[in-house]
Amino acid sequence: MTGNAKINGLLLLVVAALAVLPLALGLGDDEEEPFTGADAQAETAITEIDPDYEPWFSPLYEPPSGEIESALFALQAALGAGVLAYYFGLRRGRRQGELHAGAQLDTDRDASGAGESTAQGT
Repeated sequence: MTGNAKINGLLLLVVAALAVLPLALGLGDDEEEPFTGADAQAETAITEIDPDYEPWFSPLYEPPSGEIESALFALQAALGAGVLAYYFGLRRGRRQGELHAGAQLDTDRDASGAGESTAQGT
């Protein structure tokens, strides 16, 4: 197993632990909504500190339901993942193309160089 494979396996294990441990340990069981977003938690904390607080601005678009909000968030995450995958795929393809072109150039040089040295020897 190479060093990169070990690091990738370790990172996969850490990500899996981060996903499973909060659920397995029951973190957030004492809360009404245990896994709310940071925005909702911040709003609750601000309201507890200063009940008269008025937000500086309101959202440009307020989804009609939580399901639609979740769907839009998932769509945003999928688009971001697609852009990143395209970028990294493009980089890898270019690198492989450069390596292939370099190997082809070396092969062509060797073939043409061998023919010249044979012609000079006769």
